[in-house]
Amino acid sequence: MPKAVAIADTQLPSLVKEAAAALSRATSAAEVLSARDMATATYDAAKRTARLQKAKRAHDELVAATYRVQADSLEIESLAKRRLADEFDAARPAEAAKGGRPKTVPAGNGFTAAEAGLTRKEIYESRQMRAAIDQDPGIVRRALDQMLAAGREPTRTALKRATTPNLRAAVGTDSATAAERGNNLYETPPEAMRTLLSFMRFSAKVWEPACGKGAISRMLEDAGYEVELSDLVDYGTSDRHGEVQRVEDFLISPPRAWDADRPDIVTNPPYGADLNAFVAHALRAHRPRRMALLLNLNFLCGFEDPDRNFAMDEHPPCDVYVFTRRLPMMHRDGWAGEIASSRMNTAWFVWTLDEATDSYDADGKRGTQLVRVDWKTFENSILIGPDPVAKTGEEANGAIAAASGDPASRGDDVEDRQRPASPGLTGGRKRGGGEPVSAEQDHAPLPKRKRKAVPA
Repeated sequence: MPKAVAIADTQLPSLVKEAAAALSRATSAAEVLSARDMATATYDAAKRTARLQKAKRAHDELVAATYRVQADSLEIESLAKRRLADEFDAARPAEAAKGGRPKTVPAGNGFTAAEAGLTRKEIYESRQMRAAIDQDPGIVRRALDQMLAAGREPTRTALKRATTPNLRAAVGTDSATAAERGNNLYETPPEAMRTLLSFMRFSAKVWEPACGKGAISRMLEDAGYEVELSDLVDYGTSDRHGEVQRVEDFLISPPRAWDADRPDIVTNPPYGADLNAFVAHALRAHRPRRMALLLNLNFLCGFEDPDRNFAMDEHPPCDVYVFTRRLPMMHRDGWAGEIASSRMNTAWFVWTLDEATDSYDADGKRGTQLVRVDWKTFENSILIGPDPVAKTGEEANGAIAAASGDPASRGDDVEDRQRPASPGLTGGRKRGGGEPVSAEQDHAPLPKRKRKAVPA
C-alpha cells in the first residue's frame, strides 16, 4: 500500500482526475497498480481533510465536497482492484489454476503477488470486488452516491459492506436481495432478552429507539417497565397502553442528556454503516444512566472510526456479557425458508453512568469487564423489573438477591464492586460450565473483586 503523503486540500480534485486518467490508459499490471496507489493516496488525504473540517466545524458544503473526492477516489480504487484481479489470474500458470503448487510466473506482463507487493488479503479483496462489479456493473458508483445523498462519509468499510456479501453472510442472509431484505428488520430472539433481564435492572422507564415490531419492548413490559418506542420505520408498534411508536431517525434525535428523568436505553441497533454513529449519538446526546445494546462481538475491535473509538475508548462500556452459546438465528422479517444456524457471536454491551463523576468510566478508574453467559442457563428464570422504590437510574442487584432481601447492589464503588448474584455468573466468569446452580449458591453473596482500571 502507498505511504501517506502530505497533500494540499486544493490538489485533491486534480489528483482524482490524474488517477482516473492513469487507470484509463493503463495497459500493464504495473500501470494499474500505479493508478490504484494514486487513488488510494488521494482517498487517504481526503479522509484526513474531511475529519479536520468536521473538527473545525467547517461549512457543510466544504465537507460534502471532500466527501465527493473520497467517493471518486474509492470508485477508481475499486475499478483498479477489479483489473488487478484479472491481471493476477491471467499471470498464474495452468498448474496453479488447477490447484497445484504455484510455480514461477513466466516473463512478460505477468507477475507474482510478492513482485507486485500484493498480500493474499489484497488479492482476495480484489477478486471479491471483481465478482461484485461483474454481477452488477454499477454497484460501486450507486453505493457511493447513496452515501453522499445521505450525508454519510464514503469509507472503504461502508463500500465493502455494500458490494460484498461479508456482512450478510455473517447473519445468514447472503442470498437475500435488497428488495427481499426490505427494512432490514431482524427481530431480537427472546433468549437474549431473558438473559439480560435475569440479572440486569434498569430505570423504571426504558427507551427502545429501534423498536421494530416490539420483540424487545414486549419483554421489557412483561418485566414491569414502562417503554418508550421509536423507530426510523413506521411499524405501527404500540406499547401496552396503546400509544403508538414515534417515527424518527435516532441519529438526529434531539438531545435529552439534560433531562433528569431521561430513560435508560435498551435496543438491538441497526447494523451496518450507521452502527458506530448510532452508539456514539446515544452516549453524546442522551447520556442514559444505563444503556444495553445487543451487538456483534466484533464491536470490541476497530480503531479507524472515531465514533467507535468514542464509544469504546473515551466512554467505554461497564460490562460486556458475551454469549458463550450463539443465540438462535435472527432471520429477516418475512423469512419463510428453513431455520438456519447463526454464524454471529453476540454480546450485551452495557454502559453504566457513574453519577459521582458524571462519566462512564468513573474518570478512568473503572474498566470494562467481560462476563461469559450461556442463554440456556436462563431459560426458566424470572424476569426482574425496576425497583419500585428506586429513583430513576439507581443501581440494583440481581433477581435472586433482590427476592431474598439482599441489600448488596452493583453500587458506585468502582474500586470494589460486587457482581449481580445470578445463575451462570461469578466475578466475570462462567459458573458451573453453564449448568444451573443450586439454591444455596444463588442466595449466597458473590465475593467482591478489585476492578482493574484500563490504562489511559
